[in-house]
Amino acid sequence: MILVLLLVFSFALSVPVAGSQHRHRRYRNPEAGKRKAAKRIGIGTAIGAGAGALIGGRKGALIGAGAGAGAGTVYHYHKKRQYRRRHRRP
Repeated sequence: MILVLLLVFSFALSVPVAGSQHRHRRYRNPEAGKRKAAKRIGIGTAIGAGAGALIGGRKGALIGAGAGAGAGTVYHYHKKRQYRRRHRRP
C-alpha cells in the first residue's frame, strides 16, 4: 500500500509545469491543461489502487492502479471534448 502511494505522489510531483510562459490566447479550453490531466489521472490511479488493494491485496492494487489510470485518462479526454462541443467557435 505504501508503494502504491509513493508511486502516485511521485507521478504527481514529476509532471513539469510551464511557469514562465503566460501567453494570452483568445480561445482557451480550461478543461485541457496538463495540470488538470495529471490531477484527473492521479485521482483515478489512487482510487483504483485503493479499491484493488481492498479486493485483492498487492496484485489487486497494481491492477486497480492501471485500470484507474486508464479511466482517469478517458475521463479527461471526455471533459475536453465536452467543453469543445459546448463552446464552439463562431
